[in-house]
Amino acid sequence: MPVSEKKRRSLDAYNATCDYISIRPKKERGAEIRAAAKAAGQSLQGYILQACFERIERDAAKKDD
Repeated sequence: MPVSEKKRRSLDAYNATCDYISIRPKKERGAEIRAAAKAAGQSLQGYILQACFERIERDAAKKDD
């Protein structure tokens, strides 16, 4: 089903605010990440973003020491 013009403009406006970062793990690692996200009850994107931000916070805390 085609998307309405209004919806398309809305999606385009939202996507313009987003960055695009692609990762390409080996299949085994990708399967591990997907399984971990599922076990945590999170989307794959949400799981990866949370892991990244937790790492950023840990690294920042180390710099403050």
